[in-house]
Amino acid sequence: MNRVLGATLAPALALVLATPAAAQSDARVGLARGDVLLRLRGILVAPNERSSGIAPAFPSERVKVGDAVMPEVDLTWMASDHIGVELIASTTKHTAAGRTGTTGSIGDLASTWVLPPTATVQYHLNPRGHVRPYVGGGINYTVFWNEKASKGLEAAVGRTRVHMSDSVGWAAQAGVDIDLNRRLFLNLDAKYIDMDTNVRLTTTAIGTQRTRLHLDPFVFGVGVGLRL
Repeated sequence: MNRVLGATLAPALALVLATPAAAQSDARVGLARGDVLLRLRGILVAPNERSSGIAPAFPSERVKVGDAVMPEVDLTWMASDHIGVELIASTTKHTAAGRTGTTGSIGDLASTWVLPPTATVQYHLNPRGHVRPYVGGGINYTVFWNEKASKGLEAAVGRTRVHMSDSVGWAAQAGVDIDLNRRLFLNLDAKYIDMDTNVRLTTTAIGTQRTRLHLDPFVFGVGVGLRL
């Protein structure tokens, strides 16, 4: 995670250090209507998953999903001193494994990349201060791509195609911006995303298997931001 955070923070720090005159010439503290904020964060995506059985072959067995750490970028436009609209962009790779029984003995079942663009409306509680907490809520649309069966699964049930349906859900957010200078700030952010998908495994040996997977991840981020 340290490598990811370092790679995330370095570009923003370099940008500000390369333009010290611009940073010092803007004497205004805090936020105002019309401001645009660019944030670069390292994020931990921690699924809070639960699943139905893998039917029809393994109706009593469940699936678990691993965490992921990746960089993320977002833009926030301040519609007023207090109200901001944020759009985030990132993609993470996750691995699903069986919890118990036959699928548990296989281990990893499949992997997928997840693209979850999320738009939130934020309320900034202290826009003129050096420390600016905010809360928000919005909508998420998630695309699952490059789904692949694991070698262990294909060794057990033959060649397998994996498909995961897209997801639409709500998102909740809380965070804080802490000024480092007139334009650069530290950001801490946490989100909860309502995320569900229907998983279909089309296998050679046991036919088509399905499960409903509720991912519902918590997303924790730390990074830096720049008022453009």
